[in-house]
Amino acid sequence: MGMDGAMDADLSTDTVTDLDDALAVFDEHRRHLFGIAYRMLSTVADAEDILQETWIRWQNTDRTQVQEPVAFLTTITTRLAINFLQSAHSRRETYIGPWLPEPVNTEDDPALGAERAEALQFAILLTLEKLTPTERAAYILREAFDYPYPRIAEVISSSVVNARQLVSRARAHLSAPRTTSVDSVAQRRLLEAFLAAAQKGDAQELEALFAADVVSYTDGDGAKLAARIPVIGRSRVAKFVAAFAHHFWIGKTIEWVQVNGQPAATLREHGKVTTMVTVTTSSAGILQLLWVMSPQKLLRLNPVGT
Repeated sequence: MGMDGAMDADLSTDTVTDLDDALAVFDEHRRHLFGIAYRMLSTVADAEDILQETWIRWQNTDRTQVQEPVAFLTTITTRLAINFLQSAHSRRETYIGPWLPEPVNTEDDPALGAERAEALQFAILLTLEKLTPTERAAYILREAFDYPYPRIAEVISSSVVNARQLVSRARAHLSAPRTTSVDSVAQRRLLEAFLAAAQKGDAQELEALFAADVVSYTDGDGAKLAARIPVIGRSRVAKFVAAFAHHFWIGKTIEWVQVNGQPAATLREHGKVTTMVTVTTSSAGILQLLWVMSPQKLLRLNPVGT
């Protein structure tokens, strides 16, 4: 081999080693980045797309100039997620019926809530939908990952004063009773009582479990049996649930799972999860019934191979 060939071989080896190092750094921080992207976007597929784009940008960056890789990667992930959210509303307009976050099994994926569990439960994610993308990013970085305000300001290209204001505004939105849930033990008890009453079709028992302004949301995107509008009010929701009791539960196995850090139940039929249900609760009772029936959003609650 001539000198040029030897140099080419050395360059090729250096390039491979450099990419291996880049991948090692990215993998080290991947769960942290996924935690940010999922909380921002509320779906696993969209979060994974953001991570893929982050990896491409990291791969193509002059990494010798990056002093803090995790800060650099966090900034890319957050800004990509903000851009995605700014264009996501038009995509949601074609969705059939209410839109809910994609449930994540936090028993199988405990790292998702490893830093802090904030901004993970359904009630919080649903309220975050009402914020601007930048407010949402600031709140998640502060409450879920305990980022200092100067770092948040760098990530979202803002002043420290503005970062504080964004987090403050987000907290104000999230101070509503619907985002202040009772503890998980009491939450599970209410969900167990709901499932028992629902299977019996007992409207009176159901009413006793509900807060006066309870709302039932079903995310089905056109799936069979999925309600396409929210049902509101104690009496209406009780009658709605009781009305489908005699056919909806037949042939289904109910199993318990921890979803987004909270108790939930899955309904399995012919080996596949067809429904996930969880509740938002308070001392007044069940505030929200949250049903996910969209097959696309239930894929990761099914065992591998089904």
